[in-house]
Amino acid sequence: MGSSVTQAPRPGNQHPFEELPGALVEEVLDRTADVSQQLLESFEGIRKSRAELRSALKDSGRVITEASLGAVPLPTTCATDGSYAIERMLTKDLAAAAAVAVEGLTPPSEKRHWDRPRHKSFITLEPHHQDTATVLRSVMMGEELLLATNAPHDLLMLDGTFTLPIIYFNQAIGKVRDAPGMACSQEFLKNCVAYLSAYLTTLQSERSDKYFAAFPKYSTRREIGAQLDWPDSSDDRGMLTMLLDPGEITKPTPLAHPRDQAGNITWHLNTELLPEEIKDTATAIAEKAIAALKSLQVLYYKPQSWLPALRVEVAESVTTNQHRLATVVQGIKHQTSTPSMLEPYPIYLADRTVKNLARAVPAFRQAATQRISEEYNGNIEDVFFAMHGYRSETGR
Repeated sequence: MGSSVTQAPRPGNQHPFEELPGALVEEVLDRTADVSQQLLESFEGIRKSRAELRSALKDSGRVITEASLGAVPLPTTCATDGSYAIERMLTKDLAAAAAVAVEGLTPPSEKRHWDRPRHKSFITLEPHHQDTATVLRSVMMGEELLLATNAPHDLLMLDGTFTLPIIYFNQAIGKVRDAPGMACSQEFLKNCVAYLSAYLTTLQSERSDKYFAAFPKYSTRREIGAQLDWPDSSDDRGMLTMLLDPGEITKPTPLAHPRDQAGNITWHLNTELLPEEIKDTATAIAEKAIAALKSLQVLYYKPQSWLPALRVEVAESVTTNQHRLATVVQGIKHQTSTPSMLEPYPIYLADRTVKNLARAVPAFRQAATQRISEEYNGNIEDVFFAMHGYRSETGR
């Protein structure tokens, strides 16, 4: 569920230095020697103090084993992910967003099976506007959440943190009022209540037959490190990858939240900026979502020796019930059975699938150019100038 803005890479480029000045390449390569030494010193420091740090971690009572949770039936799983891409052209922008849901490895006795991934897509022409990406990625995020809540599976995995939707939705709510004519603004407003309802469902995870878990790949959070006085430069996931043995789990702990000077959690949604016809409904849902967000729990789990510690965010309703927690853990374990992937299988597959959207958007533009050219009665050069792509922006 992360985001970036980049120039689209050239497909199949296997020579990353070919267009860079030789002196620049040499300077950068020389600099990597210093960086490598710094990394080596960091790794050596953790290796030498591992026994002491691990002992302190276990003595704190924060580590349990997967076996201690008991045996439960294997859940069915799926994961959702999304991406967006904007092709900046001379006259308009081609904007596209997609969300996919991919089924995990099915338990041996399971009869339900998806013959193909599920998906939702949105593609449109937009006028040039600086906030297109902000609103478009919120549409992407909302569709991810809808796919997750509607999937007929037991364990639903989200690629990213549970806090990302509230950030994206808040940004979009603040922008759609300034750009009401954009198609993505209209799409967001049309589905805003549904998006917020799906978000609330994932945060509460109240159904006994459906569990939602978020898996941030990159995180600087230090809920555990702050309490055990680990170095400020070490985040929890990096440190626990070195300290946990396969099959070990940290006990769930409250998710760290941004706070003001008075210590109050500062999550909010500016629903007062929404149109009158949906404002009250959205506000009521947002209040419940923020309350559920504040009670989220986080644990770290190292299911296999070849995997880093996985950061897993789940609702409090899951962590307070040992059977439900065991179901989540067993589901993760079953989806990490091969060393070729450093994350659960459905998250890996969903990620691979959505990455192809950015590569495909230029092809969509070329197909549109060809169709216009076949029917345009004026100078064909007008078409090629208007449809020329000057910049590609992508994000996930």
